[in-house]
Amino acid sequence: MKALSAITLVSVSLQAVLALPQAGLSPRQTCSSPKVRKEWSKATQAEQSSYIQAALCLATKPSKIGLKTTLYDDFGYIHALLFGQIHDQPSFFPWHRYFLDVYEKALHDCGYSGTIMYWDWVADSAAPAKAKVFDTVRGFGTNGTNTREHCLVDGPFKDLRPAYWNGEPRNEFNPPCLARAWEPGYPEFGVIEMYGESYSPPVLERINAIEDFDEFRRDLEGGPHAAIHGGVGGRDGDMGLQSSSPNDPLFFLHHAQVDRLWWRWQQQDAPRRTFMYYGPKQDGVGTPATLDDILPMAKLAADLKVREFMDTKGGPLCYTYDS
Repeated sequence: MKALSAITLVSVSLQAVLALPQAGLSPRQTCSSPKVRKEWSKATQAEQSSYIQAALCLATKPSKIGLKTTLYDDFGYIHALLFGQIHDQPSFFPWHRYFLDVYEKALHDCGYSGTIMYWDWVADSAAPAKAKVFDTVRGFGTNGTNTREHCLVDGPFKDLRPAYWNGEPRNEFNPPCLARAWEPGYPEFGVIEMYGESYSPPVLERINAIEDFDEFRRDLEGGPHAAIHGGVGGRDGDMGLQSSSPNDPLFFLHHAQVDRLWWRWQQQDAPRRTFMYYGPKQDGVGTPATLDDILPMAKLAADLKVREFMDTKGGPLCYTYDS
């Protein structure tokens, strides 16, 4: 009888532990008034203008990581420096969620009071070039020139001069201009510009139905996420070279959309999925990822654990999305 009671007690204790959030053995405190991130086209002109001016302001601020370039360049440099640690593995989601938070705080230091916004490229997948995010006044400008350099020639960011390409100083082979090279569409073959068919509603519906975390991450990262990079940047544009893609301010709206899609997936079964995190690391041996893994930020911000960025209303985060 005593042995049976002991087994029962262990069983009950184990169930209690398993019922606790995976972030730790005690419930996490959540924020009470989360800010709401909205889609770019739903923002007012004043909000869009304030965001754009703050993004431009980053190019006037000194580096925070000891470079001789600007705070704007810090983001592209760090993304390239850490590229192999933050892509093609589970940390892709939480690291970029943290990166967005760091960028948002930098915008606040430049006078912007709102949140990062997102570009809902799913809604624009049938005709990406007509998306409001590419407006030349209220958006991020259109395409680059039809030359080898593909330099952006319109919009508020046409005069930005990224200092690094794949983490190295620019040279004559990658001129210091913000470059875009949209992939053309071929309507006669049913091919939409900027690979729009790769992030259409049916594609996202299929991906969103996946219940396994690592499979969901792999399909979203390798499918729609990669298609936007290649479709907007092409082979020679900043968005096209994923390591240097934060050179284009549009990167942050793109990744806010990726974060939103992960957030929506988490919300479908929040008790189970909020801290669902696993899969092999790309470290040569496939070490299993854990919530205690460190997300490096290369001196731009503190290195923190994955668990801090799984819940958008817990830890250092306090935001949600409008839909």
